[in-house]
Parts: sequence; structure tokens; C-alpha cells
Amino acid sequence: MAMEPVMIDPKQSVANLVLDHSECASVFQHHRIDFCCRGELSIAEAAKSREVELGALVEELSRAIAERRGERAPDPRALSTPRLVAHIVSRHHEYLRRTLPFVGGLAAKVGRVHGDHNPKLRDLAVAVEELSAALVPHLDEEEEVLFPALTAREPDRAALERDFGAMQEEHLGVAKLLEQVRAASDDFTLPEWACNSYRTLFAELKQVESDVFTHVHIENHVLRPRFVAD
Repeated sequence: MAMEPVMIDPKQSVANLVLDHSECASVFQHHRIDFCCRGELSIAEAAKSREVELGALVEELSRAIAERRGERAPDPRALSTPRLVAHIVSRHHEYLRRTLPFVGGLAAKVGRVHGDHNPKLRDLAVAVEELSAALVPHLDEEEEVLFPALTAREPDRAALERDFGAMQEEHLGVAKLLEQVRAASDDFTLPEWACNSYRTLFAELKQVESDVFTHVHIENHVLRPRFVAD
């Protein structure tokens, strides 16, 4: 049975499409379209900025939606603020705290062993170290300062606006570091001679990128609008 086409409005923002259809996140990620820090762009504007043919992108997004199988991921917009905060910590923060030390060690090893063959791997190890150094304090600050303020009985809106402003600046910094990881890994392209450690590193980095994008997207486009009006 042929799949029914899904109509997508190119004027819709990238962020809102991902909120409605989380399966589109991987399509945007593949084309290096930022749906978190620049999620306010329309699909058409994002395609133009990345020099992606709009018709092909819309078709790919439509196919991803039509081919979706199984239960949909919970809609973060439907969660109360305490439950949404708990979801971010348990699903995203804990994953990063567990994964970043492993990936950092693996990147250092691959750079040390194969850096002569591919000097970019040394740059990759540095970029991964800088990413971890930026993310871990960011997670700490959110859990110790921002999240308790969000779930307080009477949130201080002025203070929260400042905190969210700082959060967004940090998110932009993380996005730049992820771009460096992409560049140093040649978009996670593996050579034929890549060993298992090399292959594992790239698979883990791709997953880290996906998780961070989703994490930042939820904070920027679901959590923040509850407290700060643009």
C-alpha cells in the first residue's frame, strides 16, 4: 500500500516542525540544519542557508513523517514544567554525564593512534575535550540554579529572563563546538581502514550530537517560552 503524502508548509519554522514531528530532527541533522539555536527560521530559509534544494528537503521530511513506525515519542509540550525538567535531567543530562568521559577518552586514543595517518583526528580530540568542558558546567548550572528557579512556588520572572539569556548564549557556544566536531570528523565519514575504536567514536559522537540538539531544542522552544515572552 502506497504511503499517503504528508503536506509540509515551507513557511513553517524548523523548530515547530520538529515539535510536531520529532522524526524530522534526524533529517535536519543530516543536512546540518540547526533546529534548536536557529529553529525560528522557516524550512525554506533554513534550506537556503545550507544550500539544500527546498523541494528535495520537503520530500525527505514528508517521507520521514509517513514512514514513522511504532509509538510516537512523548510530546514535551504536554508535560508540566516539573515533569519536563525531570525528563531533561533523566533523559539528556544523565546521558551526557555518562557518555562524555567515555567519548573524550576514545577521541584521545584514536587521535594518538591514528593522528599521523589523519591529522584531523587530533583536532577532533581537542574539539571533543572542549565540548565536554563546556557542557558539564552547563548541566551543573541548569540543575543547581535554573531548574530549581523554574519549579519554585513563585518564580522570579526577571531573574529567569536573565538566566535564560545566559542559557541561550551557552547553547550557541555548544552549537559552534559541535560544528568543529563535524568539521574535524568530515561529517562523521569513516575511511575504509578505520578500526573498531575509530568506528565506535564516530557512532558515539553522532549520537551525542543528536542528543544535544534535541535537548537544546526542548529548552529553547518548549521550556523557555513558558517563562519568557519574545
